[in-house]
Amino acid sequence: MSTHPTASCRATTGLRVAVVGGSLTGPTAALLLQHAGFDDVTLYEAAPASAPLGGGLIGLEHSSLDILDKLGVAQDEFVRYDSETVMDITVRGRRPESEHRHLYAGRNTTWTLLHAALTRRLPAGTLHTGHRVTGLTDEPGRPLLHFADGDTAQADLVVFADGRASTGRRLLDPQRQLRYAGYVAHRGQTSSTQPGLQDFLRFEPSRSGVQFNVAPIPGGVDWTFYLSATAAQYSDFFGAPPTRRVFALPQHVTDTARAAVDTSAQQYLPDEQAALVHATGTRMAAAVMDIDLPTRMVWPIGTGHAVLLGDALAPVRPHTARGANNGIEQAAGLTAALTQHRKYGANLTAALEGWQHRHLPAAVAAVQLGPELGRKFGLNA
Repeated sequence: MSTHPTASCRATTGLRVAVVGGSLTGPTAALLLQHAGFDDVTLYEAAPASAPLGGGLIGLEHSSLDILDKLGVAQDEFVRYDSETVMDITVRGRRPESEHRHLYAGRNTTWTLLHAALTRRLPAGTLHTGHRVTGLTDEPGRPLLHFADGDTAQADLVVFADGRASTGRRLLDPQRQLRYAGYVAHRGQTSSTQPGLQDFLRFEPSRSGVQFNVAPIPGGVDWTFYLSATAAQYSDFFGAPPTRRVFALPQHVTDTARAAVDTSAQQYLPDEQAALVHATGTRMAAAVMDIDLPTRMVWPIGTGHAVLLGDALAPVRPHTARGANNGIEQAAGLTAALTQHRKYGANLTAALEGWQHRHLPAAVAAVQLGPELGRKFGLNA
């Protein structure tokens, strides 16, 4: 059994930090810590370097945009359409009936663009792919990560930012289980374009309990189609129950799922949007999930600590647009607390508890907001 990396391979500021999860929150946390002067930060990602990467539309609020800006991540790297307009369109009989325009206090990007902007800034040697965490112990007295290949890594602080199906949450807070909310976010990206599309459009077919969102992305259009499905139907669509396969990748999308989405598009959406769905070859999906409210973010592990961030702490429904924002804001707050410890000798446990006190209420509120929005939009809640 080996330990990676060793203490002797680098000078340190006295706090060894292991960040688990290489999506968005993990790289953001690693960069924030390094930017603040922490020089012993390692980022572990379960997927191998050869794994295909990509993701759909996400909204970033001004608070998150400012955090990224202070990291030197130029907004024009990941925001290609700067419209703040959200257009809510009521649909009746497959025809647009009324429109309501409002402004989003932020900007839209894609997972792919933001992930690339973040990871290209990670110093060499920071990111270790193909490291799937299987356990966390306190041997000998400090947090020790265990990986599927038998390796281990010791740290003073373990930051779990490993998403909705978090291993960290399973290890630290196993009583809080994901619960399927009864509907699916079917997603697609296509090179087909809709002339003049610059804004985020939300189509709401009257009294149907479905919703269709569409927005421009570089090279085409991104869409999300929310449709109800039982857990049994989800298994038929994607080959596993929603609590086991929270994300359905293209290879999981069956012909049955494709046909069901195409049929619903033809039943509920205006011709232009239905045609967009039908023209989309590669599709994905995500089960919309709920979870019991978090009551803590910090756990003592021997003489060290472990924390949960973002979706690892509390997955939220996509309608809240808070998933990425929660993770980025919590990572910035964590960095501020740790900086007080590093620069001014603040008690580390008290600093982490103060961080928890500031950020836990917002995480709880975001979890509570999801079902409220689901009911508002007429979706299975």
